[in-house]
Amino acid sequence: MTVKDAIKKMKLILFLPLGVIISYIASKSPAIVENFYSNGFYTWIAQGISRITGIFPFSVGEILFILLIIFFIYRLIFIALTIIKEPSRGKYIFLNFILNTTIFMSIIYFAFIMLWGLNYHRLTFSKLSDLNIKPASINELAFLCDNLIQRGNKLREKVEENSLGVMKLSYSHSEFFKRASKGYEEISNTYPELKGQYGIPKGIFLSKALSISGISGIYSPLTFEANVNTEIPDSMLPSTTCHEIAHQRGFAREDEANFISYLACIQHPDVEFQYSGTLLALIHAMNALNRHDKGRFIDLHGKYSEGVLRDLKFIRKFWKSYEGPIERASSKLNNAYLKSNYQKDGIYSYGRMVDLLIAEYREKMVKGKRNGF
Repeated sequence: MTVKDAIKKMKLILFLPLGVIISYIASKSPAIVENFYSNGFYTWIAQGISRITGIFPFSVGEILFILLIIFFIYRLIFIALTIIKEPSRGKYIFLNFILNTTIFMSIIYFAFIMLWGLNYHRLTFSKLSDLNIKPASINELAFLCDNLIQRGNKLREKVEENSLGVMKLSYSHSEFFKRASKGYEEISNTYPELKGQYGIPKGIFLSKALSISGISGIYSPLTFEANVNTEIPDSMLPSTTCHEIAHQRGFAREDEANFISYLACIQHPDVEFQYSGTLLALIHAMNALNRHDKGRFIDLHGKYSEGVLRDLKFIRKFWKSYEGPIERASSKLNNAYLKSNYQKDGIYSYGRMVDLLIAEYREKMVKGKRNGF
């Protein structure tokens, strides 16, 4: 490769700063992103490609990632052997490999921004849903927690248990994934932004690797697939799946995806989804209460049913078994990724889901009073 050819190739690295610039400009114009990207270009391309990749029973994104890793390792071994045998030629191949890798990453980043990443800058779900988010008192948070506990206890009585006394799904994973979007079919009547026909979510072959990394699900933005770690406890599988479906529908912010997952789960016809969504909301709300009023947290924690307590204990035990340097590194990487997309609070922005839960609870209370309840 001549110097002229190398310079031409290096121009492709400009895709990286171009993607950064486009993302920054989009962050200043959420209404434009909402109208022309999230509800226009993205919806059109996401539904089309996800229905194609949805034909396959496995995650196309996962397979492509595995093949990429294999190719990367193969090239490194080839380069190392070449350097040993022919040092001058090996160094040239190595430098070319670095250049090609940088170009590849630049193009991938640009594709990520254009195919999905701009959804980070769309209008917030609270604005789209007209939910009035405002500062909440400890009393409101405690009332929300109490309500969620009551609902969770009742729903827990209706789900099946395994030999350990913890919740288990009543059907296979394949049937479960086919039914996952039914909650979205219900809530899309209230929230039209959640409408659409997309490929079904999929379990990941390398679920053990996700568990070690502390990841329960992952969205593949280039293949538009909602991927789920099938190792996680069954009690969290439905809400995790609906969380990834929220990403698939163009809601990139983690806190909003959690809240949308909750909405889709509680409207789902299957009790497993209803319970899992309620449990997800309960965990977030009670964690917030624990940070602000330890006494009330302890009092309300005493209202958990035995079944709910077993499920929560099992969830904690599951993730604790995977704590370690890989999980901590993954958490830091995820935090950096979120901040790079202008999510200033990083992984801690998940706590803001509680604001949406309280806003929705207020709305229900107002409607209940209007209807004489």
